[in-house]
Amino acid sequence: MASAVYVEEELGQKWDKCISDGFLKFGGGMVLGTVFSLLFFKRKRWPIIMGGGFGIGMAYSNCEKDLNSTIRGCDRCSEKKNITS
Repeated sequence: MASAVYVEEELGQKWDKCISDGFLKFGGGMVLGTVFSLLFFKRKRWPIIMGGGFGIGMAYSNCEKDLNSTIRGCDRCSEKKNITS
């Protein structure tokens, strides 16, 4: 039989995933920005900053979807329990 998973534990795991995803996407954006800066933009700084910004934006969007699905999913569960009881 599966053990109960508390909402707090699930949110904690999702926050951990969001933080690591943010670091990875930020780093990937910086690397891609550096490559584009070296190859195409005569070693300007703005492609690096822009790549990091895109990475943070993508990570924020993913985290928002994950956390909202967890929070909204719990509200639906409590409503169903009240209706069936």
